[in-house]
Amino acid sequence: MFPQIPVILQTAFLLAASNVFMTFAWYAHLKNLNDRPWWFAAVFSWGIALFEYMLQVPANRIGAEELSLGQLKILQEAITLAIFVPFVLFYMEQPLKLDYLWAALCILGAVYFIFRS
Repeated sequence: MFPQIPVILQTAFLLAASNVFMTFAWYAHLKNLNDRPWWFAAVFSWGIALFEYMLQVPANRIGAEELSLGQLKILQEAITLAIFVPFVLFYMEQPLKLDYLWAALCILGAVYFIFRS
C-alpha cells in the first residue's frame, strides 16, 4: 500500500483504525441505543462494522506479506485491548480496574512468545 512504511506499521495502523470501528459497533449501542429494539441496534452496528471490515481486510492482507497468521492474530488482540480500555474509561465512563493491567500483561506475554522466533 505504502512501500516506504514498514509492513508491520501499515498493518498496525489499519488494525487500530478498524478496531475503533469494531469497538463502537460491538459496544456503543449499550450506551446509545439501549432504549431501542435489539434488531435496530444490530442493523446500526452492521453499518459501523462495514467500515471496520473496509480497514481490517486490507490490514490482514498487507500484514500477511510478512507476518504469520498467529502474529496477525496476537497483534490484533494487543491492539484490541489498547483501544478497548480507553473506550471503556472515556466513552462508556466505567472505572479503571486493575484487571485491565493483568490482561495487558498477559497479552504482552503472548506478543513476546508469538514474535520471538
